Amino acid sequence: MACTGFIVIMTETLPAGLLPQLATGLGVSEGGAGQLVSAYAIGTVLAAIPAIMLTRGTRRKPLLLIGLLGFLLANAVTAISPSLAIALVARFVGGAFSGLLWGMLAGYARRIAAPEHAGRALAIAMTGTPVALSIGTPLGSWLGSTVGWRWSFAAMSLLSVIVMICAKFLVPDAAGQSTQTRIPLARVLGLPGVATILGTVFTWMLAHNLLYTYIAPYLRQMHLALRPDAALLVFGIAALGGIWITGVFIDRALRALTLASVTLFIVAGAILIAPQQSMALGLLAITLWGIAFGGAATQLQTAMGVAGGENADVANAMLTTSFNLAIFAGGALGAVVVGGVGAPALPAGMIVLALAALVTVGCGRRVAFPANR
Repeated sequence: MACTGFIVIMTETLPAGLLPQLATGLGVSEGGAGQLVSAYAIGTVLAAIPAIMLTRGTRRKPLLLIGLLGFLLANAVTAISPSLAIALVARFVGGAFSGLLWGMLAGYARRIAAPEHAGRALAIAMTGTPVALSIGTPLGSWLGSTVGWRWSFAAMSLLSVIVMICAKFLVPDAAGQSTQTRIPLARVLGLPGVATILGTVFTWMLAHNLLYTYIAPYLRQMHLALRPDAALLVFGIAALGGIWITGVFIDRALRALTLASVTLFIVAGAILIAPQQSMALGLLAITLWGIAFGGAATQLQTAMGVAGGENADVANAMLTTSFNLAIFAGGALGAVVVGGVGAPALPAGMIVLALAALVTVGCGRRVAFPANR
């Protein structure tokens, strides 16, 4: 499942590191090639909830294999695409399968583990995300710039085949949701705690993406002698530490972990406001930021799994949609800030949004982020 998450995130972020090669190969501008990222995200936003609603009664293992098959085909078509139009369709389809997998992975991982270790199982399943961001995407970019961008996407298809074979023989199956426990989408949204968690997801992830998307202009305008790829490597390694901490404590201290993670976001933002030419402060802030972000998805999906109960997969599909909307909003809002007052103002926005998330978590003491589980 961690490898599945790795494939999903790698497929999403790979074009960002290959824009010049994609633009040349497809005969378009870099801005046009950048729409490959947007097409994927749109597919995720539009498909996540409908896909889970339609498949919530399906057994989980066949659904996992279907999702991986979708990525195999989407990346294969992208690798041989003769035009941007075909590549965009393939990316949209890949995004749709991303919505399916993200909607069902959290519940699946929790379901095949003992109840007392459900949070730890989810933490392990989520390790693919920081590994993809810190190691996978830079490696894919290097491969694409060395032997051609098409080989990077072909490699993702090959990895999908390997993970499908492993899943076939190693992953236990789990039943889908019974008909008797299914409730309409609107009622899932109305379950105690679900709306509060969705609000937390949007504000917290908006705080993250506001700066993460524009880390390059921030480092440049703050006169930090730190390359973006090096900064993201430090961030990714720190995020692995955050997942490890979350895995150790999440089954008995979900609320404390979430409050600590959001608070650490605020601390990192405060340090990032004034590290003018201070490499030490910059690295410290990025490390704290990575630790705070590393366990965020696991903490939020665990909270949603508890609040959603039997309808956790549908609730997590809503979480996926909110997460991707925050990515959209972070890119748009960050562009306004960078083009206006400048990238050094981004940490201030990060702090304000993280404070809003902290208040929302605080208000969810009874049902969304309970003190005792």
